[in-house]
Amino acid sequence: MLATLLIVFREVIEAGLIVGIVLAATQGVPRRGLWVGYGIVGGVVGACVVAAFAGEIASLFAGAGQDFFYAAILLVAVGMLTWHNVWMAGHGREMAREMKTVGAAVTRGERPLTALAIVVGIAVLREGSEVVLFLYGIASAGGTSQSAMLLGGILGVAAGVGLTALMYYGLVAIPASKLFSVTSWLITLVAAGLAAQAVLYIQQEGYLEFWSAPLWDTSWLLPQGGTDWRGLIGQMLHTLVGYNDSPNGPQLLVYAATVATMVCLMRWERSRHPRGALTPAERAA
Repeated sequence: MLATLLIVFREVIEAGLIVGIVLAATQGVPRRGLWVGYGIVGGVVGACVVAAFAGEIASLFAGAGQDFFYAAILLVAVGMLTWHNVWMAGHGREMAREMKTVGAAVTRGERPLTALAIVVGIAVLREGSEVVLFLYGIASAGGTSQSAMLLGGILGVAAGVGLTALMYYGLVAIPASKLFSVTSWLITLVAAGLAAQAVLYIQQEGYLEFWSAPLWDTSWLLPQGGTDWRGLIGQMLHTLVGYNDSPNGPQLLVYAATVATMVCLMRWERSRHPRGALTPAERAA
């Protein structure tokens, strides 16, 4: 549930920042809220279509190579999470400028109001589609029930919308760069855990079986599942940071490689865009 909450919260915050920038740049424009609303609804509908197609594709692999399919979904999700973190590390400010430019053009009458619906719809569709893929990855990793994922998603949306509204109206002053830095680290750990789980699926098909003996066993201290408080903590850590009470060599190597790769790529991207993170001033301008 926590991994679902984190990812949905992060995506809602990003889409909310775009909506906030567009609304702030079009203050005084009649019916701007209506067209922004159209864009939000259109983006949500598009994300639902993506979810429907993803479910159909998953059903085609039921019973035949399903482990490989789950591994592929997890690895694609890891790749998307990596791209997501790296892109936001360097292009947050650029994205803010582009949204402000569109809003200013609408305010001056140089572009129609439909432009608001388009840019907001694309943003919501992009973030919503990423949520769909990431949640499929979390579901494929196992250990999280549908009801828990649903609850996590609802809480993530509520928290994201609430925090975005408070930031937009200036009721809380949270530097966007700090917010994204914390969530980027957490998402990095989620991605590493998904990559390690993908290795396990591949091993179940008879591949990557070298160094397959568990490196350690901490199930006596913090089991990965169970009904007592230790099992609940272990399960929470498994879904949030990829904790495994008895990992083997390939799983540990892939976990460490994923973390190292994402951190290096984010630092490299920041070095190319030293002022890439959103600032509160640019967010509300």
